[in-house]
Amino acid sequence: MGDISKDLLQNQKAVEERIENCADILLRPLQVGNTRKINCFLIYIEVAVSNLMLEDSVIGKLLDRLLCMEPEQIYGALEKNSLGISDTKELATLQEAMAAMFAGNAVLFVDGYDRAIKIGSKGYPGAGVRKAESEKVMRGSQEAFCEAVKVNTALVRKRIRSTDMKVEEQMVGDDSKTMTALLYLEGVVYPPVCRELKKRLDSFEIDGVEDGGVIEHLTENGMRTILPLYQTTERPDRAAQALLEGRAVLLTDNSPEALIFPATGSSLFQTSDDYYRHFLIVSFLRVVRYVAAFLAVTLPGLYVAAAAFHTQMLPGNLIRSMAQARSGVPFSAAAEVLLMELSFELLREAGLRMPGPIGNTIGIVGGLIVGQAAVSANLVSPITVIVAALTALGSFSIPNEELSEAFRLVKYGVLLLCACFGILGALFGWVFLLIHMARQKSYGIPWLFPYAGGDLNAGADSHDGIFVEPAVKRTRRPIFARRGNRIRLRWKQ
Repeated sequence: MGDISKDLLQNQKAVEERIENCADILLRPLQVGNTRKINCFLIYIEVAVSNLMLEDSVIGKLLDRLLCMEPEQIYGALEKNSLGISDTKELATLQEAMAAMFAGNAVLFVDGYDRAIKIGSKGYPGAGVRKAESEKVMRGSQEAFCEAVKVNTALVRKRIRSTDMKVEEQMVGDDSKTMTALLYLEGVVYPPVCRELKKRLDSFEIDGVEDGGVIEHLTENGMRTILPLYQTTERPDRAAQALLEGRAVLLTDNSPEALIFPATGSSLFQTSDDYYRHFLIVSFLRVVRYVAAFLAVTLPGLYVAAAAFHTQMLPGNLIRSMAQARSGVPFSAAAEVLLMELSFELLREAGLRMPGPIGNTIGIVGGLIVGQAAVSANLVSPITVIVAALTALGSFSIPNEELSEAFRLVKYGVLLLCACFGILGALFGWVFLLIHMARQKSYGIPWLFPYAGGDLNAGADSHDGIFVEPAVKRTRRPIFARRGNRIRLRWKQ
C-alpha cells in the first residue's frame, strides 16, 4: 500500500479492494464546501464511530465547518488545521489510514488533497473502569484496568502527572494490529531495560496478539522456567508504584492486566496496600505469605514422609491418632494425598469455569462434600483432607496468581521426592528449587534479589523484603532505579 493520491477515485478504489466483504466497515461518500463541489469519503468501523453529524462529536464539528467553507479555503484549512479541531492528524499513506481506521477512528479522504485526515472518535465498545477483583486490598484505590489501552494509560497518568512519564506505542501482530504501550519514568528507569523489551518485541512476527500473556510468553527468552519473570497486575496504583521504583510497565490493548518488569520473587509477594498500612502489620502479613508458600509446596510431601518413613519423629499420641484415622484406608499415604490434591484441583477448575455464584458454590460446597464423602467411604483419612485444605489455603494466600500456579505444580515434584526418599526428598526439592531460582534473571535483575546480592544499592532493598521498615527509613528507590537517581524521600530543612 503506497502513498495517498490526490485523485479521490484512485484512493477509493484502493480502499474498496481492502475492505471487500467487510460488512462492518463503512465507506460513506460526501460532498463538502458551501457549493458541494468537492467530493470526499469517510471510512470507519460501524460500531466504533459515533453519529457523523452529531454536533458535539469531533467528526460532526469538522464536517459542519467544511460544509460552510468556500472550496478554495478547504485545502488550506486542512493543511494548516486552522479549523481548531484538536483530535485530528494527517496521514501520508494508505497503510497509516487503514491502521487508524482499525484503531477505531474515522478517516477522511478529500479529492485533490494527498493526505488523509484521521478524526478521533469514541472507539470500540468495551467494559469501562471496574473494581479490582483478583487483587483485593484493605486500603487504597479500588480501580482496575479495563480492556482499552488508552484508558489504562490514562489511569496510570492520573497517578503520575509528570511529563517524565513517557508512553511509547507499538503495534504487534500482523493481522490483529494490537496496540501496546510501554510506560516508564525517564531519568529513573534504566534505558537498557526498555531497549531490551523493544528488541524482544521486534524479534518475532505473529499473526495476532489477543492478550498481554502472549507477549509475556514470547519475550521470556525461551521459557526456561516456570517462575514468572514479569509481574502482572490489574491495579493502576500498583503499576504507578512500579514506575516510581524505576521499573517499566507494558500495557496491551484488549488486556485488563499490565506487565511489570523487571520482576523479582520478593516483588511477587508484595501488594499495593503494603505501603498504605502500618509496617509491623505488613511485616507480619508478609511472614504469613512466605509461610503459606512453604506450606503450598512442602506440606503434602512432609505428611507423606512422616507417615511412610519417619513415624518415630512424631509424638506417640499423634502416631496413634494417625494410625486410627488411616485404619481401613486401602491406599498408601502418597496415593491418598495425590487423590485429594487432584480432587481439589478439579474443584478449583470447575469453580473457575462455572458462572460466578454457581462457581463459588461448587468451590465451597463441593470441597466439603467430596472431602466428607471420601472420609466416609474410607478412601482417605481425615488428616489427609486437612493437609489438602491447608495446602490449598497456602496457595490462595500468595498474592501473585502466576507464582501460586508455579508452586502448585512444583508441589507434585516435591511430593514424588518425599514418597521416594522421605524427608530427605523435601530437602532435595527445596535445594533444586532454590538453585533454579538463583539462576533466573528478569531483565538483568536476579530473581532472588534482595535475598541474593542484597548488599547492593547500599542495602536499601533489604528494608522492604520479608520485613518492612517504617516509611521514614525507606528513603532510597529499589535497585531497579537508575544509579544517581535512587533517592526518593528527602526531608525539608
